[in-house]
Amino acid sequence: MAATESTIRFSGHTLDKATKAKVTLENYYSNLIAQHIERKQRLAKLEESLKDEGLSEQQKQEKRLQHAQKETEFLRLKRSRLGVEDFEPLKVIGRGAFGEVRLVQKKDTGHVYAMKILRKADMLEKEQVAHVRAERDVLVEADHQWVVKMYYSFQDPINLYLIMEFLPGGKISFLISKYNGESSEYVFAGDMMTLLMKKDTLSEECTQFYISETALAIDSIHKLGFIHRDIKPDNLLLDARGHIKLSDFGLCTGLKKSHRTDFYRDLSQAKPSDFMTSCGSGSGGAMDSKRRAESWKRNRRALAYSTVGTPDYIAPEVFLQTGYGPACDCWSLGVIMYEMLIGYPPFCSENPQETYRKVMNWRETLVFPPEVPISEEAKDTIIRFCCEADRRLGAQRGIEELKLAPFFRGVDWEHIRERPAAIPVEVRSIDDTSNFDEFPDVKLEIRKYAERFLITITLARRSIKRRGEHLGYFPPITQGRV
Repeated sequence: MAATESTIRFSGHTLDKATKAKVTLENYYSNLIAQHIERKQRLAKLEESLKDEGLSEQQKQEKRLQHAQKETEFLRLKRSRLGVEDFEPLKVIGRGAFGEVRLVQKKDTGHVYAMKILRKADMLEKEQVAHVRAERDVLVEADHQWVVKMYYSFQDPINLYLIMEFLPGGKISFLISKYNGESSEYVFAGDMMTLLMKKDTLSEECTQFYISETALAIDSIHKLGFIHRDIKPDNLLLDARGHIKLSDFGLCTGLKKSHRTDFYRDLSQAKPSDFMTSCGSGSGGAMDSKRRAESWKRNRRALAYSTVGTPDYIAPEVFLQTGYGPACDCWSLGVIMYEMLIGYPPFCSENPQETYRKVMNWRETLVFPPEVPISEEAKDTIIRFCCEADRRLGAQRGIEELKLAPFFRGVDWEHIRERPAAIPVEVRSIDDTSNFDEFPDVKLEIRKYAERFLITITLARRSIKRRGEHLGYFPPITQGRV
């Protein structure tokens, strides 16, 4: 008897291959349509500029020919197949839960990029495939004025590779730790995490600038329908001029174990005495506040690169799994603002479990130490960020609400990125990594897939097959230039 539809059974491997084919076709045709629309938009923009320039017909034809040649070259670049052998590794500048970030130089052009290397097996094991797709989509679609730009992406059977814009300014936490609030000296930039680690606090003027830029960056991704969920100083990078760009949309630190609710589910019955807090558990004297800041600085870098991480900046509703929206990023903005002005986050503790407890009890634990005075406008803004989700500053009308807040009075929202940064930065060269951590124990060489196949693939398949999964399946990411 012929097999009916109800009796047909497919193996997991076959279903995986079918899913892979479906995703590949969907992405292929989606990219074709998007590229066609982009080409039409570029041509329309050219024609508009030709009208305004008052050129002769011959000059217009020459401009159109140049444009067509550039489009052809662009398509050629998109079809080019890239691999690790096309890049010269210069230095390891970061680590995450699923891989690392290297400074690399493209051999044929000499251009310098940041190469994010992500291990497929780890992401499959942690069920983070969808998050990788979201990361890639944000990097491609977002306004690159506020988001780190991605230039290329490719993969081999072991790793995914994202070739991204290198921001020599690093993290904003680096900048604060170097900045002297009473001086206009130049600093070598970094990420916001490093900035915060090298100085006790920022002035309210500097805080206003960085919070305003971060709010505009968050608003740009919200308009695309994305929610970051992991806004923190580690993920706020500084370009060569000292302006903010968002990074890490759920790939590295944002997807650590500490950011999954099940990590905290067993904590509801624990007693406060079960935990020791190096940052203190409430308001206290001047020495108490000073010790909290010093302890936070000591532990900050270790937390940033650990697989546990910290929930300091995550909104309560994200942990509850009862639904959350863009307002969760507004909460994170308030926590960062508190850290800039006070010297440490409001809920910092010795371990993630106690921090989680404080976040969930924010009505009692969000306090302002009297020995670190800040203006009433600043305090009110933090409280309006760190409150119930539907009442948060920015929750209803986004950036328009912030523009009306007294603390942000005087901000030139339209031209803020064109103005000098609040803290000037200095970049020594295009490959300057002075604003990034050192990783001397890491081998610089990036071996090609074929050279490490026999050992790595065997171990990975053994691990994954025990769970009935297949290492070979991973949603394809656009080959070549995006």
